[in-house]
Amino acid sequence: MVASVPVPKLAADVETLSARLAPLRAAGKRVVFTNGCFDLLHPGHVRYLAAARALGDALVVGLNGDASVRRLKGPGRPVLDVAERAEVLAGLAAVDHLVVFDDDTPRRLIAAVAPDVLVKGADWAADDIVGRDEVLARGGRVERIDLVPDVSTSELIRRIRAG
Repeated sequence: MVASVPVPKLAADVETLSARLAPLRAAGKRVVFTNGCFDLLHPGHVRYLAAARALGDALVVGLNGDASVRRLKGPGRPVLDVAERAEVLAGLAAVDHLVVFDDDTPRRLIAAVAPDVLVKGADWAADDIVGRDEVLARGGRVERIDLVPDVSTSELIRRIRAG
């Protein structure tokens, strides 16, 4: 385990995140939100986050906590714990703010953040994007970003195991 280091972009909770976003909103800036496990960061993640950030003025990333990742991805996941994943994500220029959530979906987090733009990968059908209705009801928009073909954490793990 890597020693925990401070991650300035990481908000301790939604209230802290909301306080950080308040000046941006007051200045009329557009807040973009996406979420994911981001286990074993790869070029597909980097490109996706850069494209998401380009849709607004600040990118908030909801990071699935370890228990949430285990429920979604199964035993042996995540490969990197939440502190390690947060540290790596915070190192990306595209990421302005991070917040960890442990729910199975980010619905409550999206409702609390109230982003102007909600972003998911194009592997999600538009009608299946969690938080879509909440964002659209507030006058926001939902964007789907194309994924890099054949690049995923699951594929990386398979390749590592195959040698």
